[in-house]
Amino acid sequence: MSRSIPPHRPLVVPGVHGYTRSKTVHAGEPIDIHISSDRPYHLSVCRLGPDPDSRREDTVVADLGASPARVQPIHPGSYIHVERGLPAALPLSGLTLECWVMPWRSTGERQALITQYDAPGHCGFGLFIEADGALALYLGDGGLQSENGLHVAQGLATRRWQHVVATWDGRSAALWIDGACAGHWPRSGPVCPGAAPLRLGAAGHAHGVEALADVDLALPVIYERALSGDEIAARAAQRALRLPVDPAVRACWPLREGRGNAVVDTSGHQRAGRIVNHGTWMVRGPAFDDAADEAQDAFDPHGQRQGLRLASDDLYDCRWTATHSLTLPSDARPGLHVARLRFDWEGQEAVYDITFLVKRPAGARPAPLLVLCAMSSWLAYAATPFARNQVEDPVWPRRSTGLPNSHPQAPAFCSYTYHQAGQPSYFTGLRMPWPNASPAALYDPVGSGFSQWTRLERRLHAWLEREGYEFDLLADLDVHADPDLLAAYRTVVVNGHSEYWSTPVVDGFDALLRRGGQALVLSGNTMYLRVSFDDDMGVMEQRKNDARGADPAEAGSRPPAGPFGEEFHSQDWARGGQLRAVGRSAASIIGLETAGWGFADAEDFGVYHVAEPEHPLFNHPHRLGLERGQTFGHAPGGGLPRAIGHEWDLSAATLTRMTLDTPPGVTLPEPPTGLSVVAQGIRRVPGALDTYLDWHSRVTDSLEGLSAEMIYWERPQGGRVFHAGAVGAAWVVGRDPVFDGLLRNVLHHFGCDPL
Repeated sequence: MSRSIPPHRPLVVPGVHGYTRSKTVHAGEPIDIHISSDRPYHLSVCRLGPDPDSRREDTVVADLGASPARVQPIHPGSYIHVERGLPAALPLSGLTLECWVMPWRSTGERQALITQYDAPGHCGFGLFIEADGALALYLGDGGLQSENGLHVAQGLATRRWQHVVATWDGRSAALWIDGACAGHWPRSGPVCPGAAPLRLGAAGHAHGVEALADVDLALPVIYERALSGDEIAARAAQRALRLPVDPAVRACWPLREGRGNAVVDTSGHQRAGRIVNHGTWMVRGPAFDDAADEAQDAFDPHGQRQGLRLASDDLYDCRWTATHSLTLPSDARPGLHVARLRFDWEGQEAVYDITFLVKRPAGARPAPLLVLCAMSSWLAYAATPFARNQVEDPVWPRRSTGLPNSHPQAPAFCSYTYHQAGQPSYFTGLRMPWPNASPAALYDPVGSGFSQWTRLERRLHAWLEREGYEFDLLADLDVHADPDLLAAYRTVVVNGHSEYWSTPVVDGFDALLRRGGQALVLSGNTMYLRVSFDDDMGVMEQRKNDARGADPAEAGSRPPAGPFGEEFHSQDWARGGQLRAVGRSAASIIGLETAGWGFADAEDFGVYHVAEPEHPLFNHPHRLGLERGQTFGHAPGGGLPRAIGHEWDLSAATLTRMTLDTPPGVTLPEPPTGLSVVAQGIRRVPGALDTYLDWHSRVTDSLEGLSAEMIYWERPQGGRVFHAGAVGAAWVVGRDPVFDGLLRNVLHHFGCDPL
């Protein structure tokens, strides 16, 4: 089980929820299953079968039988825990609590900033934001909570850095905001810290930590004296750029680490802290300058990104005890599997599937073909991990805003939604439920039958098995952990909605092609955004941020994003966002680049139109008999499924034609040599949510509905690529005889034939 945390307010989420310790596992290895359920259930482990739209043909690998209800609470909320507080029983001669704070939206509860305070019996001191947004100071004798110990001043502004200070000189207390006194009160002693830990962003209660803060915090300091008004004004003017030099300092946390869970104390009093539930480094600090050079280093000399963001719903590891453990047979067939729970839900049988991948046994001979599962993208879309259970196949809303939550305070953020108080979301935990990865999950538009994640990618897996191809499955997470895995393969398939890639995976994939390898890309919006992972592969990071001077009118066409200046990852201190912005353009590696999206209605999906009917891929070894302009990539008769929808990719040459304006100093790419557009994906009728992007990812007009291009590219730098250019490409596999024939030809061309 993951590292334990100090006592923390528990939150019980109703229903049935679970995850596996690992997202992928080799045959012959153990898999741990972590479940919280408020009702009895029956558990089996199944290999997903040949029908992506049904569970009927799934194979039961192990039947673990009936299990009783067992509820495991979650403990959301990030803060800094400092075990070594000020001496509990020693009366203070004076006190100053200082920090820079940017509150987010109020959640209607008290929020703690700096405390040594465990209610109700060990209440020393605390700097708080009250439920109505007012700044408040509590001074006590370290014992029972006293109503007379609380002093309340004026409210703080939201989403703006403010310098806040509380002082006590033995006779009176005062609160200060941005160098100005916001209130003062008579308060004689004694003031004792009490037997409680120091905490930043939280306070204690009998049931554990509470008063969790939704704030950005910078340079908190504790002095054992009262600073004067002039000293406070001077500190405010320094914008948190200078550490205090004062013998009365008893703790000082510069919050300049930028990564990790350890927080340094520079006072010399050994009050180092530990971040509980991760938090967010690399945020815009009080001294951030919007006009600063966008290309500056992540750590510049001016403290631009000094501080830590806390959220009352931060959670990236449930820390649940493993309820079941199973060692998979060494001869288990590789493939997508689920831990399948069946239980009663409102008088009907419901099913909850926990998806994981079984790989070939470690050291086994690799197959001729490797298919990658886009698990990084599954994680990025993992909204509402504690979604309310339901019987029918769930349809996830566009941009993955999530299903109804099982508890109003349960975390519900992902890469496409914000935290409850409005903070941008940059992280996803791998030791959390991900119900969106269920093989039953559908995606908007409602009624279309479209899906992404597991259900979409299974269509190719089922087709390859049915056709007799030998192939291996790996997740992109596996390749991130060991990019050398790709060296064992000559042909690799990228499948589904493979949007999020880490730098090691991109570089390993490019190296495969440079060695003469081959890529078959049945994806759209491919290789678009960069992710990174912490050292134990427990947390994934991505950063979507607004550009400097972003046009608010275009906000509706962009995914939810953080503010300009927060684009550097805390995992590796490298720039995030689009891979193209960090020198790894998908067009330069796999020939196409993200070009837009549209998924308002089922009828928004378009089809391919043949551009080069004589191309060998349409004629050898199976002649498909196509003519120029003929359509394919759709069900017989032109109905759904249709391939060109949701999101799509175009060549650099086409994107250049769609680019009407280029910023000064920026050059457009030269079209690559050796690239052939064999078909065009066209959507004749515009949809209500259509967005077309130019080379700079700015909104532009389409070229008469041209949305995707299907290409074959013999790269000058080595390697061959077939790219279908649309998320919906895998949707039509097994439903369109022409597309299936094309796949057979491409695989043959790449040296992969059925057994």
